[in-house]
Amino acid sequence: MTEIRRRPLDLWQAVSIAIMLIYVLFLIIPLFSILKESVVTPDGEFSLQYFAKFFGEAYYLRTILNSFKQSLATTFFALLIGTPLAYLNSFFEIRGRSVMQILIVISSMSAPFVGAYSWILLLGRSGLITKFMWDVFRIEMPDIYGFGGVVLVLTLQLYPLVFMYVSGALKNIDNSLIEASQNLGVGPFKRFFQIIMPLSLTSILASAMLVFRRALADFGTPLLIGEGYRTFPVEIYKQYVGESSQNHSFAAAISVIAILITTIVFAVQKIASNKFSYKINALYSIERKKAKGLLNAVIHLYSYLVVLIGIMPQVYLIYCSFRKTNAFGNFVDGYSLDSYKRAWSFVRTALPNTLMIGGIAIATVVLLSILIAYLVVRRPNALNNIIDTTSMLPYIIPGSVVGIALVITFSSGPMILTGTIAIMIIAMCIRRIPYTIRSSVAILQQIPITTEEASISLGASKLKTFFKITTPMMASGIVSGAILSWVTILTELSASIMLYSAKSQTLTLSVYVFISRGTDGAACAVATILTAFTVLSLAIFMKVSGKRDIIL
Repeated sequence: MTEIRRRPLDLWQAVSIAIMLIYVLFLIIPLFSILKESVVTPDGEFSLQYFAKFFGEAYYLRTILNSFKQSLATTFFALLIGTPLAYLNSFFEIRGRSVMQILIVISSMSAPFVGAYSWILLLGRSGLITKFMWDVFRIEMPDIYGFGGVVLVLTLQLYPLVFMYVSGALKNIDNSLIEASQNLGVGPFKRFFQIIMPLSLTSILASAMLVFRRALADFGTPLLIGEGYRTFPVEIYKQYVGESSQNHSFAAAISVIAILITTIVFAVQKIASNKFSYKINALYSIERKKAKGLLNAVIHLYSYLVVLIGIMPQVYLIYCSFRKTNAFGNFVDGYSLDSYKRAWSFVRTALPNTLMIGGIAIATVVLLSILIAYLVVRRPNALNNIIDTTSMLPYIIPGSVVGIALVITFSSGPMILTGTIAIMIIAMCIRRIPYTIRSSVAILQQIPITTEEASISLGASKLKTFFKITTPMMASGIVSGAILSWVTILTELSASIMLYSAKSQTLTLSVYVFISRGTDGAACAVATILTAFTVLSLAIFMKVSGKRDIIL
């Protein structure tokens, strides 16, 4: 009887198994922990009472309706602003276009709740614009709080996503199509709706669904500026860490509902994208033309006005950070560095924490993303396909849900991580890795495998080929995804607010703490430092990638 020889475990098989185990430990098990918490009573009995409570009371159902209402409105206005802006930026010469692009990206880099706080300072009951309009013109400005304020903040935060997606799509439109339509007598207005829009539909839909999901899962904005306007991410936070009462099982049940809702939204996006998906390659890129007369004035006015309104909150925060404050941290006449001095007690801990947590997280994200991308593209099999799908789960799950899942799982048992820096790093990696994975996969798919085969045929090992040949060729995709992951790590709030302790507080959390305490000056100072970090990150990205154009 012949003995069956087992094939030795291949290096890449070992990598696949190791990565799958990491996802099982830090994502799959925590998600199952949430599910278990939602259907098991304190007595240990199976029950659906928490789901019955949610769907049986109008107040809780209203949180879902509010979330969808806010997300739909935000998506509509983001498309209304971002799509025409991308069209004008791509087809017409605009003075200061490069600077305008940078400002658009910067305006999207801060945490949404920071934008909400900025608009409170501008349009709140005692805001700068509110007081000015009443004192000078006796005009009472609309209330910034509630549904309108939430939509305003999220629209100005998320329209840059539409702008970047659509601008990228317009780059792939062949200029000969535009010239042909002009020769046939098609005017600019008709051309936009009958040619440009259909050719860009896939990217428009993708950006719309991304904006919708981001608005749906946003936590900080409705918490800060919504007042009585409750959404389900806020309700999850309220039930889990509420000051007056806590109901962890009910919070877990709402989290399960949130996962189902966001999964459905993601599935709808995939179906819509596949239905309208097609490829077009531009042999001749679109040539920007200078508009004349009134049209030129309107183009510049619209572009500058949108960018100005979008960047205004961050500029005003920087200005306020240099205003004098009283003993309570509120603004008084004059200018000083008092706010930075007051904030230093937090910043001296939060700044190193931000750099350490963010640095370790982004290094881990880059390493895992390179490995996962290689497994998915070069070594496709059932296990690697599961890894690819699993890695995208955090992309569709609200951050507060990820935070709760990790707390439930690692608060007891053999691995207690709650309250440590380690759990913050894990949350950052899990939540932000999809961006770098997708960009790494996209760039690796464009690299011919013959390059690696040639290296191996010349005597290089597979491992040496991977690190010396494949990885450097993936650099542009890795850097593009990594900078987006890094910026979102810097501004992360929804998951970290569930996980942090005094020893693991970051700059974003420091801003939130100061805002919640009503210490306006210090909040502006820390927000300014955070903005400086994000701008520096963008500058480094442009330097490393060699790009002068922000659009990918």
